[in-house]
Amino acid sequence: MNQILTDEFRLLTFRTPSQAIATKWKSYLVFGLFFTWLAGVGRYWDNPRAELWQLAGLGSLAYVFVLAGILWLLLAPLRPKNWSYRNVLTFVMLTAPPALLYAIPVELFMSPTHAAQANALFLAVVATWRVGLLAVFLRRVSRLPWFQLVVATLLPLAIIVVCLAVLNLEHVLFNLMAGIRDEDKTANDMAYSIVFGLAYLSFVSAPILGIAYVICVLRAWTSPKPGAQADAPRPPDSGRG
Repeated sequence: MNQILTDEFRLLTFRTPSQAIATKWKSYLVFGLFFTWLAGVGRYWDNPRAELWQLAGLGSLAYVFVLAGILWLLLAPLRPKNWSYRNVLTFVMLTAPPALLYAIPVELFMSPTHAAQANALFLAVVATWRVGLLAVFLRRVSRLPWFQLVVATLLPLAIIVVCLAVLNLEHVLFNLMAGIRDEDKTANDMAYSIVFGLAYLSFVSAPILGIAYVICVLRAWTSPKPGAQADAPRPPDSGRG
């Protein structure tokens, strides 16, 4: 457990964890699964709009498996190094602890306005933190070049934000377009407004990122692998004697 906690701290502070994360991956998965469930419970425990499956943390548990699958399938054509569903799932689960910020009951000791601002700040911090961790993971573990790294980081983010907006999981995003009645307001509404803004940006940027993704895939499959030139057969020597 001490090794897992140390590696978790190293990962969350953008440093390389030990090799134990590869040799004892089952323990890390269990650890990540627990914090994913805990973060899911904490995310909705004081939300009056939450349904039973959300209060039980089941949504977060399902989400990490789906998210890992999306990342694995979407980025596989880029031919990243060390790319497997297990590695991606382990990474996604180990990024769960920052989401415990959502469990802080700011509504109990702040005014509704300040609580809304605090929840929006938590959303921004957690989202930025996780995107940064994904970029580091893709660079250090998967060894993606810089252009592919930018596309591989932003495209899944755009797809996920658009899907969340379309599915309307929080039962409020589309209400923001027409305005929310005073009796329906909660401390999470400002955070929802940020998600709505991100969804709009994602709709706009998705076509550009999609084109860049196709270019990256073509490069990954047409560019020679490192060392291929050196290993290619040489033409016969036509020089003298």
